[in-house]
Amino acid sequence: MQLHFYETGSGTPLVVLHGLFGASDNWRPVAARLAYRFHIFTVDQRNHGQSPHAAEMDYALMAVDLNEFMTARGLTRAHVMGHSMGGKTAMQFALQFPERVDKLIVADMAPRLYPREYDPIMAALLALNLGSFSNRTQMEEALAPAVPNLALRRFLLKNLGRDALGGFYWKINLEGIANHYRHLVMPLTAPAPFAGPVLFLRGGLSHYIQPEDEPLIHGLFPAAEIQTMPGAGHWLHADQPDEFARRVGEFLKG
Repeated sequence: MQLHFYETGSGTPLVVLHGLFGASDNWRPVAARLAYRFHIFTVDQRNHGQSPHAAEMDYALMAVDLNEFMTARGLTRAHVMGHSMGGKTAMQFALQFPERVDKLIVADMAPRLYPREYDPIMAALLALNLGSFSNRTQMEEALAPAVPNLALRRFLLKNLGRDALGGFYWKINLEGIANHYRHLVMPLTAPAPFAGPVLFLRGGLSHYIQPEDEPLIHGLFPAAEIQTMPGAGHWLHADQPDEFARRVGEFLKG
């Protein structure tokens, strides 16, 4: 699969993976802060952004996608960083292809089973009759009962495009993601741990990495360091881009 990507900077390669309903564009502010010393590839995962749509979707497949991406770009090894769903892909990639990962950074995600909290949101998105709306504000209002948070509604609706006639369409494979969401919340397993350096960054206001997750993290990633960013939520790289980039840069230069 030929994944779409955005490329910037020079130096040691760093591959970056977005979360559920995200895209490579989400990472441009952080990429700009790190481009002075890293050759950064922010990648659209399958069924997201401008990457191809696929009938199947799970972390083993997305790890293979990333392996093929690195081979196509001539990257033998790279630092790999991912947020949320992208964090699980990054973890799976390190477990599946450890020889290709220098250092791993996981932003606010653990390798555990998660509740299916996005089911109501996916149902609301699928229920939108895109042809009945003339602008995004109308869709924001229609989504409000299921998604009260305006920032989240706007984030989700970034996945809309307009066709030649001005009509709306989903750039993401919304049905494909919904059909395979059960795979995206599953825990990760591996025959052997990843022994390389790993940084887990968690938001102090987020519930995604709990103290009880730490034994599982260290079981799969025995060299893992876990840091908390006070005052940041689940989208910690968007909440505190300067601090996030500083911590990533410090870890990667060590």
